[in-house]
Amino acid sequence: MNKQGAKKSSNLFVFIFLFMFLFNSRTSHGGEIELLLSFKASITDPFHFLSSWTNSSASIICKWHGIACDNSSHVSSIELSGKNISGTITSSIFQLPYIKNMDLSNNQLIGESPSINFISSWFLRYLNLSNNNLTGSLPSSLFSISFSHLETLDLSNNMLSGKIPDQIGLLSSLKYLDLGGNVLVGKIPNSITNLTSLESLTLASNQLVGEIPEDIAQIKSLKWIYFGYNNLSGGIPKGIGELNSLNHLNLVYNNLTGQIPESLGNLSNLRYLFLYQNKLTGPIPHSVFGLKKLVSLDLSDNSLSGKIPELVIQLQNLEILHLFSNNFTGEIPKALASLPSLQVLQLWSNRLTGEIPKELGKHNNLTVLDLSTNNLSGKIPDGLCSSGRLYKLILFSNSLKGEIPKTLNSCISLSRVRLQNNRLSGELSSEITKLPLVYFMDVSSNEFSSRIDNRKWDMPALQMLNLANNNFSGQIPDSFGSYKLENLDLSDNHFSGYIPIKFGSLTELMELKLSNNKLSGKIPEELSSCEKLVALDISHNQLTGDIPASLTNMPVLSLLDLSENQLSGEIPKNLGKVQSLLQVNISHNHFHGSIPSTGAFLAINASAVAGNNLCDHSGISTNILPACKRTNSPTWLLILICFLVALAAFLLSAFLIVFLRRRKSMMQKKVESEDGIWELHFFDSKASKSFTIDDILSSAKEENIISKERSGITYKGNCRGNGMQFMVKVINQAHSSSLNLWPEIVEFGNLRHPNIVKLIGIFRSGKGGYLVYEYANERRTLSEILRNLSWERRRKIAIGIAKALKFLHFHCSPTVFVGEMSPEKVLVDGKDVPRLRLSPPALVCTDTIGFTSSVYVGPELRNSKDITEKNDVYGFGLILIQLLTGKSSAGMEWGIHKSMVEWARYCYSDCHLDTWIDPVMKGHALNIHNEIVETMNLALRCTAGDPTARPCAGDILKTLEAVTRRTSSCVSALKSSSPV
Repeated sequence: MNKQGAKKSSNLFVFIFLFMFLFNSRTSHGGEIELLLSFKASITDPFHFLSSWTNSSASIICKWHGIACDNSSHVSSIELSGKNISGTITSSIFQLPYIKNMDLSNNQLIGESPSINFISSWFLRYLNLSNNNLTGSLPSSLFSISFSHLETLDLSNNMLSGKIPDQIGLLSSLKYLDLGGNVLVGKIPNSITNLTSLESLTLASNQLVGEIPEDIAQIKSLKWIYFGYNNLSGGIPKGIGELNSLNHLNLVYNNLTGQIPESLGNLSNLRYLFLYQNKLTGPIPHSVFGLKKLVSLDLSDNSLSGKIPELVIQLQNLEILHLFSNNFTGEIPKALASLPSLQVLQLWSNRLTGEIPKELGKHNNLTVLDLSTNNLSGKIPDGLCSSGRLYKLILFSNSLKGEIPKTLNSCISLSRVRLQNNRLSGELSSEITKLPLVYFMDVSSNEFSSRIDNRKWDMPALQMLNLANNNFSGQIPDSFGSYKLENLDLSDNHFSGYIPIKFGSLTELMELKLSNNKLSGKIPEELSSCEKLVALDISHNQLTGDIPASLTNMPVLSLLDLSENQLSGEIPKNLGKVQSLLQVNISHNHFHGSIPSTGAFLAINASAVAGNNLCDHSGISTNILPACKRTNSPTWLLILICFLVALAAFLLSAFLIVFLRRRKSMMQKKVESEDGIWELHFFDSKASKSFTIDDILSSAKEENIISKERSGITYKGNCRGNGMQFMVKVINQAHSSSLNLWPEIVEFGNLRHPNIVKLIGIFRSGKGGYLVYEYANERRTLSEILRNLSWERRRKIAIGIAKALKFLHFHCSPTVFVGEMSPEKVLVDGKDVPRLRLSPPALVCTDTIGFTSSVYVGPELRNSKDITEKNDVYGFGLILIQLLTGKSSAGMEWGIHKSMVEWARYCYSDCHLDTWIDPVMKGHALNIHNEIVETMNLALRCTAGDPTARPCAGDILKTLEAVTRRTSSCVSALKSSSPV
């Protein structure tokens, strides 16, 4: 037996020797170099971070960028986070045998994770592949006993799918596990409770179902639990209360039911408790108010009930308390006034009664207070702004009474004030009309009185002011101290006097409501200068005079209500000609004559024209109004007028014919070449003197190709005479029939806008045609330069495209559609000015079959050939998403999401901004967080499945510019408040 044992031992040593020999041979430095270079070859490195990774520098592998080595000069660490690298990730990088730390996070790497083969490694401690575009199920090779020394595993914010494997419990050394921001399904495996060393566990933003494992109490070292944004059900396990080290508990946006466990009161180290957006019921356990380290408590959007106890006084470190959208009753606890760190208090939409605690704010650090939509009574406390930091005060829809406290009138930190639907009274003090940061003020539906024109209004940030349904009197002030005003509602008061002429200087005004007052005088013509005005309601006043003809030219006016006044005269014939005007009410005035034959009056309701002396000249609306009687004018006068008009027309025509013939001979030509007779039409006088048909034909060569599209190939060309460069697009055979619509194409060529590439000529013969565009050396397509742009530059490009769309949709008659609104059609110059390269409408209309498969057209176009402006808006929305995320809509896999739009919608609603913003912009994202979020919101509205839900181009431009202004104001405020 001894001999046999010795023999076995000897064989074992031989085996170990051979294994180590082979292992070391395979993993020599040359092998590591080969693996690293293989990884480099599979990815794209736009900023050349890996330029030092070459065969010639193999001897200094440990000095390669992002590489660190151990004492034996083996690669032990790879740090390539946020390097903007992209491409398909291969297994080679995971074959390094001595690797301890690997961080490839915050890049654009793609690949099916099951195809990634992780070599067994006893050395690997840290693995971070977060914020990439990995797809497929979790790699099975990773969840094995071979990786039992792994301490950190972060696969968050990819597009990984499938279930969490039961084998996850084998990673017994894990301290940090983050699988959030994917599309994982199924239940949380109970084996996860075997990870007894775990300190941080994140499974948020997936599609997990079922209950939270009861045995989670076994993971005693847990400090962080984040299971939010899933579909988890059942109750909150009582065992969570045994996790004494827990610092952060987040179970938001699930379907959790039952009561909050009393055991949570044992979490003595808990600082953050987030349970909002669930289906929890019952009262808040008194034990929760014993969590003395609690900084933020959010139990909002549940069905919790009962009273908020005075025990809240124990939470002396509390900064944020959100209990809104529940069923709490009783009074607001006075103890809240004694929490020195309290900054944000939101209790809105409950059934709270009684008065607001008189001491609230005096000993707090309040910045936000929202107690709206309750049954509160009494007066507004005078200490709410004692911190000097209160910027949001929202108390609407209660039964508050009395005056606004003087201390609030001078609260210069305020920016948003909503006190409507109460019983407040008194006057608006002269101090409150000078608050410099207030952009939104609504005190409507109260009992305020007195004049408002006897004090200075100096509110430079004001965008929305609503004083409606009060008892204000006197004249309307000429100015409210702001040129940013967008919405002004002074209706249902006792204002008298004239409508201020200076309202014409409010160029941002979109809604003006002055109805139900005692205003007199004429409607100011200056109101037509408010070109963004959408709604004008000046009904139920004592206005006199005519309707100013200038009102007929307001480009976006949608609602016009002039009813119940003393207006007279005839209705301007062009009123309603603007397509945007949908609702008109001119009833109960003294108008006479015929109603206009414009769109707004063709289907008008009888009640909207009643109470006048009007008739119908066109005969279309005789069921509403009587037909107009014809009057016989003297025959000789009519003949004289006709003669004079004819003579003037003849003289004018003769002049125009002479002028146009001279011009036409230059701008229109017919030339003969080997290919037959060509018809040339120029839209640029310089080009008409420079171009020849040979310049165009000689440009169509392979080496000159700029782009290939379904409608034709675009080449770069040069004039032989003066070297002038141009782009020429060949109209392919499939679209040659559209050349028969020559007049439409010629009309299109006259379009001029700074954000549209200028068409300088069109040529056609029996064999085909060419479109010739201006060319600029520094211009490149948006898709080529996107990844290298800062947010400021991207924003400028987005606004420029929006301006072009607004011009095409609102200022061109007939409306011009882009068709396929893609980044390849956006050319950007060295100053970041974007220009759309358009095809004539005749080409777009014949190309619907070709581009319905494109991701840049609205889904409705796949079932219809009718192109509308809403289709262009959809494509613009996709471009916005690309500007925000840096991702391309083409050639990407979106996991379980069918498209980029669906993926973006999921990310916006369920993921943190850091998970979807382009990594290039992350360093700057903190300063522009709100702007990024609002822009993504706009992008998702633009890509709504229902075309009618998408905004128009004008609203898009307005939103982008408004968001930009708000960001600029915030940045300026931060700079001005920072110490010198």
